[in-house]
Amino acid sequence: MNPTFSRRTLWILFLAALVIWFGNLEYRKLIKPDEGRYAEIPREMVASGDWVTPHLNDFKYFEKPPLQYWATAVAYEAFGEHPWTSRLWTALTGFAGILLTAFVGMRLFGREAGLYAALVLGGSTLYVLMGHVNTLDMGVTFFISLGLFSLLLAQNEQAVAARRRWMVVAWAAMALAVLSKGLMGLILPGAALFLYSLLNRDVGVWLRMHWASGLLAFFLVAAPWFVLVMRANPEFFEFFFIHEHFQRFLTKVHDRYQPWHYFVPILLFGMLPWTLLMLDAVLRTWRDTAGQARCFSPERLLLVWAVFVYLFFSLSSSKLPSYLLPMFPALALLMGKQMARMPVRRLFWLIAPVLPLLLVLLLALAPLVEQQAENPVQYEMYAAYAEWLTVAAVIWLLGTAGALIAFHRSHRAAGIAALALASMLAAQVGLTGYNTIARERSGYLVAEAIQPQLKPGMPLYSVRTYEQTLPFYLKRTLTLVDYKDEMAFGIGQEPQKWLPDVDAFAQRWVEDSEALAIMPLSTLPELQKKGVAMTEIFRDHQIVVVKKP
Repeated sequence: MNPTFSRRTLWILFLAALVIWFGNLEYRKLIKPDEGRYAEIPREMVASGDWVTPHLNDFKYFEKPPLQYWATAVAYEAFGEHPWTSRLWTALTGFAGILLTAFVGMRLFGREAGLYAALVLGGSTLYVLMGHVNTLDMGVTFFISLGLFSLLLAQNEQAVAARRRWMVVAWAAMALAVLSKGLMGLILPGAALFLYSLLNRDVGVWLRMHWASGLLAFFLVAAPWFVLVMRANPEFFEFFFIHEHFQRFLTKVHDRYQPWHYFVPILLFGMLPWTLLMLDAVLRTWRDTAGQARCFSPERLLLVWAVFVYLFFSLSSSKLPSYLLPMFPALALLMGKQMARMPVRRLFWLIAPVLPLLLVLLLALAPLVEQQAENPVQYEMYAAYAEWLTVAAVIWLLGTAGALIAFHRSHRAAGIAALALASMLAAQVGLTGYNTIARERSGYLVAEAIQPQLKPGMPLYSVRTYEQTLPFYLKRTLTLVDYKDEMAFGIGQEPQKWLPDVDAFAQRWVEDSEALAIMPLSTLPELQKKGVAMTEIFRDHQIVVVKKP
């Protein structure tokens, strides 16, 4: 066995990564919109006892399937409703993805390659950041990767029984991916496998899919919830399958349209500090696997998968940075294999350009961040955030310098480990510092102002706005006024739960014996002109909270 890392060293690396990865889950306030939304939906599941039909602010919410909601709701039941429990599923699946990459890399390409692949993934900037923000993308990335990697292991097996077991895992993982974020959990791997079989002229992979046992496993895992939710909500099918899948990809219905090159800087930055290594690994993998046609090639399938994910979402009319996450474990495996066999001198030169980039970033960081401020409050917050980012850049810079020194002395493993841990820590410090600007991206201060005034059963109106994190912090829902956005479908199903305009709100306000309302600053003068009696209890540079006198 190649002693790349001793057992003791591996345990030290594992424990260090564990502390860095999970150490800041509770520190940061929830940030709108995603963290508020995906913390609130499972909270309402627990409160209502309805684990079949997801609700957001008491409206039916069918944009995504429920696996992460269920997992978070279980965490709430076990440990209470906190920011860290709302982020726990994302962090767990992200860390599990690193361990999975190590396991599969060692099985496919050897111990050294698997360990390097795990370090690359754990030190990739975008992967670390998205492993600590409460969205659905890390969960679906883990299960898609589990499905893809299980297929690779299955196709490498000669024994039929072992191949069948891995393929059942692959099918079940794809079902869990579907329950995480919809049909992309099945369509993307299927399309990538089809393209691979065309490019590699390898049709044998389709004959080794174990369709009967695989499809049985897939439907046993994925089908029950869809049956239950459609039985309880006949309107689910059209919204979920047509609106949330085909219209999301083909149209600008979600107002997330970006140009085709949108993902270029995101991938280049998100893969730091391994960006040049990634480009090198992609080119070398394509060249080295050119002669492997008509036989199964794990490297070629990983490459096709990564390129296909990038092109698929580049062509989509809906784009967000986190959509690239499913590329990262596959790319990490290819890079890990290349790192294990390339000369250390070449590795040095593939990492070295990161050092001057970090020096420039360190010098320009504070002025760039502070220039984003539009008012004195923002200037104060952004200046404080710049200090955190400066510390993160220094950590990254020192880690990169240490890694280059190790490479120069031919200490490959030590250099890779140092760079990976420094990158993970730097990303975590930068993310933790984001809490300095949380007051303009989170409703926790508003909740602190409202909570002493709020009585059980008291109406709480949200006029022309909806602060996604506020219901979680208040542990209750709000009555929307003249606001729909992503709750338009639910409002259409239960219109009696909202008020369509400020005139209806003014009438309801008169009828209420006591009430509270949150609204944008621009709405307050309009209501004052209508003679609506209000007493202000909170104001910042964005919103105002009032109560009925």
